[in-house]
Amino acid sequence: MMKKLVTLFLTFAKVGVMTFGGGYAMLPILQREVVEKKGWVTEEELADYFAIGQCTPGVIAVNTATFVGQKLAGVAGGIVATLGMVFPPLIIISTLAEVIIRYAHLAWVQHAFAGIRVCVCVLIFNAVLKLGRSAIRDAWGWVIFAAVLAASLLLDLSPVLYVLAAGVAGAVIGAVRRRNAK
Repeated sequence: MMKKLVTLFLTFAKVGVMTFGGGYAMLPILQREVVEKKGWVTEEELADYFAIGQCTPGVIAVNTATFVGQKLAGVAGGIVATLGMVFPPLIIISTLAEVIIRYAHLAWVQHAFAGIRVCVCVLIFNAVLKLGRSAIRDAWGWVIFAAVLAASLLLDLSPVLYVLAAGVAGAVIGAVRRRNAK
């Protein structure tokens, strides 16, 4: 059990230390580490964790780490994975905070951050494409996708409402399919 906890901590610490740009920027790295490399969860499970993580308080990547850790090693795994995810960024941010504040007014620093933001957008886009391939499996998946996309572009509602509506739609579609299969 201790070996599993250490592995959880180190894996999520690696994700935490390699990621710049916030919780969403961590998603592609999380996907690569916990699905592709470790095989701890499936693409579908990770997509579910992302969805739930978006609706719960806190950073989506930290919430996802907690879910994965809990799945693998119970409450202790959830705690260790969470600590692994937040510890390296906490140290890095604490160390760099004064430097950034001191030099943020310099043009080259502002330009560097502008470039980093663009890179983060690409990383998030790649994560969306990978998740989309596993989450959208049929025409009804595309209908839900299109409806949520349109609503999110046109309305200023909480992401929780979109996730709840999509969950209800998925449950209704599943129930209709089961009933029609009988």
